This record gives sequence, structure tokens and C-alpha cells, in this order.
Amino acid sequence: MNGTTPVLGKAEGQGELWHGHVTALTVAAEYRRIGLAKRLMNILELVSEHIYNGYFVDLFVRQGNKVAIKMYSDMGYITYRTVTGYYSGEEDGLDMHKALPRDVTRKSMVPIPNPVSPDEIDY
Repeated sequence: MNGTTPVLGKAEGQGELWHGHVTALTVAAEYRRIGLAKRLMNILELVSEHIYNGYFVDLFVRQGNKVAIKMYSDMGYITYRTVTGYYSGEEDGLDMHKALPRDVTRKSMVPIPNPVSPDEIDY
């Protein structure tokens, strides 16, 4: 795979929470900054939209991973909510969302203002 781990994702949720979820995305250091991660994300977004007919795509990222947060933001993702202690209780996670065409009102892009704990995540 030329130093990359393919994006790993799934479809989950019910009703208007039916969405594509990015489980993992890793690119080896020597292959970073050449657009591989964006291409893999685009594939997952297309599958979420055209195969699973989801409302949005979401992912979790470490709050301290500024490079990844910027990449996702540049791709149209917003911070939907902060999950306190998501990463082993030591670091907060950001739940980032990007609406797909099925979410006509862009309801999935309305941020939750207050942080939540991992046990409050419903999908």
C-alpha cells in the first residue's frame, strides 16, 4: 500500500444519525503531506454518501493533533463536540462532522456547545 494504512470506517446510527464514521486513518511519516489522507477521506465520504446514503461523516481526533484538525477543517469538517478524556482519560477528543447532501438542513453541522463525557456518546 505504499506506506499507508487504508482508511477504516463503518456506517452506523439510526434515522438522522445514520452516518459514515472514520475509525482509523494512518499515513506513514515518509508519505505524509502529499495528499494521501485527503484521497482516502474522499473515498470514505463517497462510500458514505452513495453506498450507505448517510447524513454526515464523523471522526474523532486528539485535541492536540493540530495538523489533523487543520486538514479536516480544510476539508469542510467542523468540531461538533468535545469529548472529555476520550483518549484513555488523558486527552480530550474532538468529534468532527461533515454534512453529506442527504442532510439538507445541515443539522449535523450544528455544534454542541458543552463538552460531553465518553459515556454520553450515543453512536
